[in-house]
Parts: sequence; C-alpha cells; structure tokens
Amino acid sequence: MNDAALDRIFRDASGRIVAALAARFRCLDLAEDAFAEACVKAVEAWPISGIPHNLGGWLYRIAERRAIDAIRRQRTRERLASEILPYDTPVQMAEEDDRAAIPDERLRLIFICCHPAVTTDARVALTLKLVCGLSVQEISSAFLLTETALAQRLVRAKRKIAEAGVPFDLPRPEDWIERLDAVLTTLEIAYAKAHEDAAGASVHAGYASEILEFTRVLAELLPNEPEALALASLVRFSEARRPARLDDHGAMVPLSEQDPAHWRHSLIVAGDRYLRSALKLAPAGPRALQAAIHGTWCARGSLARPPPWREVLALYDRLLEFRDDAVVRLNRAVAVSEVLGPQAALSEVEALAQEGLRIFLPFHALHADLLRRLDRLQEARAAYDAALALHPTIAERLWLEGRKKSLAIG
Repeated sequence: MNDAALDRIFRDASGRIVAALAARFRCLDLAEDAFAEACVKAVEAWPISGIPHNLGGWLYRIAERRAIDAIRRQRTRERLASEILPYDTPVQMAEEDDRAAIPDERLRLIFICCHPAVTTDARVALTLKLVCGLSVQEISSAFLLTETALAQRLVRAKRKIAEAGVPFDLPRPEDWIERLDAVLTTLEIAYAKAHEDAAGASVHAGYASEILEFTRVLAELLPNEPEALALASLVRFSEARRPARLDDHGAMVPLSEQDPAHWRHSLIVAGDRYLRSALKLAPAGPRALQAAIHGTWCARGSLARPPPWREVLALYDRLLEFRDDAVVRLNRAVAVSEVLGPQAALSEVEALAQEGLRIFLPFHALHADLLRRLDRLQEARAAYDAALALHPTIAERLWLEGRKKSLAIG
C-alpha cells in the first residue's frame, strides 16, 4: 500500500476516532496525539502483518492503548479514571465497522468544538481539523489566513475549551441554538472541500454523502430553524448537479455549461422542499439566499434555456447584505461578467486582490477567464499559470489547461 493510500485511510478515520477518544478521555490534545501514534504504528505493522479487515477498529484500539499509556506516564491515571465515561466500545469496535460504532461521538464532538467559550471562527477551525480531518493548510485556505495564524488560532481554541471545563457531552436541546451557526458553518466548509473536486476523487470526497446525512438529521432535530433547513437545501441542490460536472475527458464542466438532463431530480425536489420550508419560517437569511442561488440554477431544466445570470446577480446583491466578504464578491463577479460585461467584473476582481485572495485558486481562475475574454492574452496566460501553481484537483487542472491552450497568442 502506497503513502497516498495510507494517508487517505488515516484521514478518513481520524474524525471518528479522535471524536471517540476525546469523548472518552476528555482531552483533545491526548486524543490527537494518541491517534497520531496509532498511525505511526500502522505504518510499521501493516506491511508485515497485512491490512486488518476493520481498519477503524484496529486504529482505535492502538490509539486507546497509547492514550492510557500517556495517562500512566503522567501519573494522573487515578484522577482521569474517575472522569472517563463507562465505555465498552473498544471490544465492539474490533468486531464492527467503526462507521456504525461512532457516529454519535462524532456529532457530539462537533457541538463540543462549537462551544460558545471560543469565538465562532476558532470553533469552526477546530472542528474542521478534529472532526473532518482537514489539514491546517486546507483550513487556512478556507479562512484566507496564513498557516501560522491558523495554527495559533487552533491552539488558543483548545486551551479555551480546556480552561472552560467544557463537558464532553452533547448539549441539551435548549443549548443547541447558540452553537448552531458555528455547526452549520463547519458543515458548509467541509462540504465545500468535498465539492471542489468535480471528479469526487479527493481524500474529502466522502464528506458529500456524510453532510447530506448530517443536514437531514439537523433539519429533523431543528425543524423550526430556517438556516438549518436552508443548508439542507443548498447541499441537495449542489449534489444534484454532480453527475454533470465532468466531460468525457475527465475535465470539470462549468455550471453554465452543464446539461441539466443529467442532474438528479430527486435531490432537486428535496432541496426545493427544504428551501420552501425555510422561507415559510423567516425572510431569507444568508444560507437561504445561497440555497436560492443554487435553486435558481437547478430550475433551468435544459441547456436550451439561457443561464439565469440576472436572477443570480440579484440574489448575490441581497447576499452581500449579510455576507459582504471577498469570497461572496468573487462569486458575484462571475454573474457581473455575464450581465454587465467582463470589464466591469475585472475591475471588481482586481479590487479584491488585496483581500487575501492571491492564495485562493478560484480568484486566479476567474481573473484569467476575464482577461481571456478581453483579449489580454499574455496576462491571461500568466493568470492561468498562477491558478495551476495552486495545485488544483485533476478535473480542475484539466479544465484550466484546456483554457490556457485555447489562448491564441501571437
């Protein structure tokens, strides 16, 4: 088994296992360290003994032993033992699929990390790392931060949780609402990582189906929370389009060029139902407006109908009232380019260059496309090179390379 395959296994298992360890031992650092040691042990043992049938159960058992050894070394086992929840799962996990054994622990850790003792951004960042297995580089890119700044934020968040004595239990239902925005933001970013690879081949691709389920559960638990319903809608509209996101050569297909005939109608119907329920409860908030943008595309029905750029632009203008940030403005600029022309959009995009977007691949991809449409071909080539230097997924890379080759310079 090569290093890439091992990395995928470890990252897939990390969220569930760290969640279970943290719930048992009430220490996030101990849980992370123990899981890391289990991964090292796997690299040493599996080439000799073979790959175990239940990867998660094997990793959990080793990590649990490492955690207990660490407690013994610190001579605090007696104190911590009184705090450890009764837990018979280790034996059970040896026999069962860990995906079935830990889902409640994972959901619990999402709410723990979203405790109001720390700031919303810190809650989200910590949850993305511990529960979703995103790397510091991936999270820092999502927040448009440097890796150093993000790492410091994570350390402060864990310290806050420890100092606040946050109980490792799912909060009471009456306490869910104060954590809900951070929980939904976490799911949004995790889903974005799954969605960014059109081919569904990235280490985070599995989040898409998981977040479909998470949003369904949250919508059932909180049927009167419009933003929870709106996120359930958004994810379904987005996932409905997945079958049309690749061409015959494996390259990404832009949304405006996707054939709606290949979209999954059942998910569109479900997304529309969630969105209508959300709008009955309250005027459209930020997630409802995002869902409405996706829903507007999903209502297109056929390539024979023109893309709904004016409707999309109007919705983005409303979204700016809630989220006036660089990423929303960048997405809005795509619609601006179609409604008002590429020069108007280019002025807005270049004004965003100081917003930290120079490390954000979609910025360079859109910049390149606008320059191409304005026949500024040498500049467009440089912008495509800048996008390609940011390690796009295979499908995205093929699309960018195709656009770059289409430039008829000289």
